[in-house]
Amino acid sequence: MICEKCGGEVETVACNGCGKEVAKLGPYCYLCGAGLSSEIEETDTGDFSDRVLCSDGTCIGVVNEQGVCKVCGKPYTPEA
Repeated sequence: MICEKCGGEVETVACNGCGKEVAKLGPYCYLCGAGLSSEIEETDTGDFSDRVLCSDGTCIGVVNEQGVCKVCGKPYTPEA
């Protein structure tokens, strides 16, 4: 699928909720809100003080090992 904004190639996935082919822009379908991944995420068992919060001021997610937010999918950018 081609991104309407940048013209680049975007990964697509079939939504489990609505059944449509959608761009994988995050963990949820942007058409119906259903989860796009059938995998069950592991529960975080680490200490809360070890978590890195999403650098987007409006998101409540935490950053995973790959450096992206688990909720919104944005990459972590440390404060300057």
